Amino acid sequence: MKFVVLTLFPELVRDAVRYSVLGRGVAQGHVSVHTMDIRTFSRNKHGKVDDAPYGGGPGMVMTPEPLALAIAGARATCHRPRVVAMSPSGPLFTQARARRLAASGDDLVLVCGRYEGIDQRLLDGWVDEELSVGDVVLSGGELAALVVIDAVARLVPGVLGNAGSVEEESLENGLLEYPQYTRPEVFEGREVPPILLSGDHAKIAAWRRRESLHRTRARRDDLWRSFPLSDADKKLLES
Repeated sequence: MKFVVLTLFPELVRDAVRYSVLGRGVAQGHVSVHTMDIRTFSRNKHGKVDDAPYGGGPGMVMTPEPLALAIAGARATCHRPRVVAMSPSGPLFTQARARRLAASGDDLVLVCGRYEGIDQRLLDGWVDEELSVGDVVLSGGELAALVVIDAVARLVPGVLGNAGSVEEESLENGLLEYPQYTRPEVFEGREVPPILLSGDHAKIAAWRRRESLHRTRARRDDLWRSFPLSDADKKLLES
């Protein structure tokens, strides 16, 4: 799978994708991450890519022409390009959306805005969808694009060494993940739950499911309200 990031700060993206799981996925050829500097598509001799907003107001707005040219250039390098603009106005990027993008077979062209945003005509005519990583305002779209790249790339076959890791993670089944423990058995007076030391895999699985249900109900009411509880889940909550 290929990611192409359109940005004014390519070094920010290139440095971040060199490490950890994503870095290994790139090194092993499971995914690739490329950057294109939007300024190189400006026809202004000074590389200008922004201008004052029509109607007045503070700040500057990214002009459409350099971005349109950059998107065209990025599309030409992709097999099945899907253009995604990072924007606080877009729908929330979720694990379900990450799974959809990873399974789509599309290469992703990620457009990173700056300043007060991007000319709406560019978003309307050249972008397939907008995505937000949360109800926060960032200085630019690069960090949001990196969130999308990391979340989607880890779902591409081969990127994670243990494919089963994905299935056990928070949000994969609509619930938060159960608590995790490792050595030592006692840390500053706090013990590992005895059930995890029992060797009884059925009881451990039931405990983990119950803890996942309890944690989601306590911490994420938005997830809990829409989660379809099975009869087995109801019994676990009562136990």
